[in-house]
Amino acid sequence: MGSTFLILYSKPGCHLCEGLQEKLTQVNQPKFILEIRDITTREDWFAVYQYEIPVLCQKLQDREKPLPRLSPRASVKQLEQMLQKYLI
Repeated sequence: MGSTFLILYSKPGCHLCEGLQEKLTQVNQPKFILEIRDITTREDWFAVYQYEIPVLCQKLQDREKPLPRLSPRASVKQLEQMLQKYLI
């Protein structure tokens, strides 16, 4: 099985984004490679995600699959369970 790639759409100063990013660093299973995308660096990302961030997606070969949004109060364990359930 190849590596799992996740993308976090975020922007500087977003406390919800920082919170999710911190929790992602604490996830033990499943293993994944995380790419952080600053939506302020590209107009197309900003147009799509400016009111939605943080947005977590799984990067597939031909597309990105958005993952369900978790409550900012969700625990690392709840985040792990969501990832295990939804990652392809």
